[in-house]
Amino acid sequence: MQDKIDQLRTLPVAPQSLFIGGAWRSPIGGTVIDVISPIDGRKLTTIADAGAEDVDLAVQAARAAFENGTWSKAAPAERKKVLLRIAELIEKNALELAVLGVRDNGTEISMALKAEPGSAAATFHYYAEATDKVYGEIAPTAEKVLGLVHRQPVGVVAVIVPWNFPLMIGAWKIAPALATGNSVVLKPAEGASLTLLKFASLCAEAGLPEGVLNVVTGRGATTGEAIGLHRDIDVLAFTGSGSVGRRLLEYSARSNLKRVYLELGGKSPNIVFADAPDLDQAARVSAHGIFRNSGQVCVAGSRLLVEKAIHEEFSATVARIAADIKVGDPLQLSTEAGAIASELQLEKDLRYAEQALAEGAALRTGGSRIHEDTGGYYMQPTVFDVKPEMTLAREEVFGPILSIIPFEGEAEALRIANATDYGLASAVWTSNLSRAHRMIGGIRAGVVHVNTYGGADNTVPLGGVKQSGNGHDKSLHALDKYVDLKTAWIHL
Repeated sequence: MQDKIDQLRTLPVAPQSLFIGGAWRSPIGGTVIDVISPIDGRKLTTIADAGAEDVDLAVQAARAAFENGTWSKAAPAERKKVLLRIAELIEKNALELAVLGVRDNGTEISMALKAEPGSAAATFHYYAEATDKVYGEIAPTAEKVLGLVHRQPVGVVAVIVPWNFPLMIGAWKIAPALATGNSVVLKPAEGASLTLLKFASLCAEAGLPEGVLNVVTGRGATTGEAIGLHRDIDVLAFTGSGSVGRRLLEYSARSNLKRVYLELGGKSPNIVFADAPDLDQAARVSAHGIFRNSGQVCVAGSRLLVEKAIHEEFSATVARIAADIKVGDPLQLSTEAGAIASELQLEKDLRYAEQALAEGAALRTGGSRIHEDTGGYYMQPTVFDVKPEMTLAREEVFGPILSIIPFEGEAEALRIANATDYGLASAVWTSNLSRAHRMIGGIRAGVVHVNTYGGADNTVPLGGVKQSGNGHDKSLHALDKYVDLKTAWIHL
């Protein structure tokens, strides 16, 4: 496989266009954005920088496609066939998609293959199979009344996804939106648009009707704002930062009160008790739970809470594992952690490390930029001992930095775990079944892992509480975001 990866890594990437109404077109303003590869800091290609007029054309195309009913009124079994074909084409082109994505955002290829095309194909398979298995309802009424509850597509769904896993997260939103009969306007992150543009061409090849999926690339401050303020978008689904999520809510209030679903950041606690069933396994999984994709994972276990009885030994083991992680060329299968996605993100990560030292945190390993001679953006896996009140223990870094905090007893573990504005993911390591259930009940987070970290599939929902957002991706619950309930109250 490495030979094939090496062939794909050097393929030229043509300047990219917008995909609107089933056709590729240049932005009206004619402006473009350079795509800089984090692997070596070199220009890879350009993407179109869409403005408000381009967004309006995409929304018009989506609305026209929805109103003509070719997709929205198609039999669920017919939609299912197309969605299955999309999944098959993603699988067929998996290596090309993965390599293209790695050149764009720097994720290590071993992870990208599973997390991007692998996950996206599975997501489309899942929602394709769900398409003709979701029923309406008959209400329990009096004899002379028939109460029906219909689930109808909302209309035009806007999807804005981040740069860390664009294809995976895009599929989480696009697949259920399409399965329920909606049209979609997709805005990838300007720092990672290439795989979703390729995905659009695969959807067209699969037979998705013109205008049902539209892709507008560009900057958040222009393209994203135009989407947020557009009055003919019915639902907006977003994954990204809290600051942008707040702005999108404001845009909704200033426009048509479109429903806005937000999957935002996290500062997820990973809690290890002394009675964990396998402390060596817990240390390995905990290290990779933060350092995979160089920490650029929304559910990353960035706060490691360790019971005092094992704190020093366990923390030393995690630091040793972190120091041994192979960081480098993300297109080498042997690489365990790839590049930081952009120079700006790398600078932000390094500032957090500097601030942690200034606040008195104790550095166990890492903390510096590496492989600078390549021109790419790489950072050592970094481990700090911190206090709960320190910045590094409270704010999301979105980089390869782990904060370790000691605790004594369940009550203190819960107090520290919940002392954050976020509530996305978490984990508990213990052999005590009752303790596990108490911690599951007490941790304020949308996901609680027990004796593992990560790996939940499409059968369960992903969503946050507090400032980690609202609504859910994955599982059948995700379908609820993209339908309206309509009551028919019939007197017989």
